[in-house]
Amino acid sequence: MSRIDENKDFIPVRIAVLTVSDSRGLAEDRSGDTLVGRIEGAGHIVADRKIIRDERVEIADQLRTWIADRDVDVIISTGGTGLTGRDVTVEAHRDVYEKEIEAFSTVFTIVSMKKIGTSAVQSRATGGVAGGTYLFALPGSTGACKDAWDEILSYQLDYRHLPCNFVEIFPRLEEHKRRK
Repeated sequence: MSRIDENKDFIPVRIAVLTVSDSRGLAEDRSGDTLVGRIEGAGHIVADRKIIRDERVEIADQLRTWIADRDVDVIISTGGTGLTGRDVTVEAHRDVYEKEIEAFSTVFTIVSMKKIGTSAVQSRATGGVAGGTYLFALPGSTGACKDAWDEILSYQLDYRHLPCNFVEIFPRLEEHKRRK
């Protein structure tokens, strides 16, 4: 059961949005627009937004750039999570993860099953952590972006969400790097 503790202050998170596509520009990026609208509507900050081709190395390089940027807390990509030969976003994400959040893809599949039935099996949505930054790779459809944000990320990126959330453990993501 999810709930918001109204006694806690909301903490805005700085989120970069990456659309992976060989064919879309900013004017046609409905999934990116969907994410930006929901991020800002929730009170968070869009730290950056880019569109990049379905090229594994280029995607991973952009993820690393944002991971190194202290003004980016979270990266959400859309596109390239399917099963075709050009779908390499998941592999690029895994190239940079320090830890994968396996349950993200499981929960995303559960959410998707309620909307699109067994077609959910074709998604390889994934989440992970690297350099103290959360990363999430979502399918390229606006419906999938809405579902991931509305049903998972809006709660986990809200410090007030109980019983736990991603924001409250930000300070501990890199505790292993501190001197003892």
